[in-house]
Amino acid sequence: VFGLSSVAQVVLVRGDFGQHLSINLGFGIGVTLGIHAAGGISGAHLNAAITITHCILGNLPWRKLPAYLIGQFLGSFTAAATVFGLYYDALYDYTKGNFTVTGPTATASIFSTYPAPYVSLLGAFFTEFTAMVMLLLGILIIHDEKNNRALKGMQALLMGILVLGIGLGMGLHTGYTINPSWDLPPKWFQSGSPAASSVFYFRAGDHWWWVPLTAPILGSLAGVLIHKLFIDFHNQPIPKSGNEKGQTVVETS
Repeated sequence: VFGLSSVAQVVLVRGDFGQHLSINLGFGIGVTLGIHAAGGISGAHLNAAITITHCILGNLPWRKLPAYLIGQFLGSFTAAATVFGLYYDALYDYTKGNFTVTGPTATASIFSTYPAPYVSLLGAFFTEFTAMVMLLLGILIIHDEKNNRALKGMQALLMGILVLGIGLGMGLHTGYTINPSWDLPPKWFQSGSPAASSVFYFRAGDHWWWVPLTAPILGSLAGVLIHKLFIDFHNQPIPKSGNEKGQTVVETS
């Protein structure tokens, strides 16, 4: 809701109430609050690509995957419906009831991502792949207990800043989807809502819709591999606290 509404506010008033930075801040704030809300309950799995990666690595049982995906997709679908209702009047005033994916009054990009007209499908895929690699590397570094991990209680804020940084540097070509969970459900919503009149959301961008589903998963796995090869294998184990068997006990004041 934070992210999509920030996009709506920028698009519908043509930049008079925010710019690209405000969109990135909106998504960063949303991620931070989402982690605080669900972190202690479910681990805050807000991203299907990360959840699938955990299952592939054996960190999460496959039987739990459907529950996480249903929660993620339902949340994203509800967010799209909420923002559509919130900005219903502004949407119709902006488009005169003619909702389109491209053109001077396009609104599809408010709810989900589409590549820029000049970007090839391969270029869009590489952009999403690279952005997801950086997201996974950032997550692993923030939570790396064997390395210089974040201070307790700061993880959620740093995760939001991480998403902000990705948006600031890699949002030009594709809008930095980096999450199948938030891109596909809004497309379903758009296809079944009044906004779907004469709009082909799944054909736009040379059938771009499959890229946000596959590139983040592959980028997530690549990020894990890079972290393992270049950081985790070189981490020194944390010294165990307390006294090991056979060591002399020394008291200090």
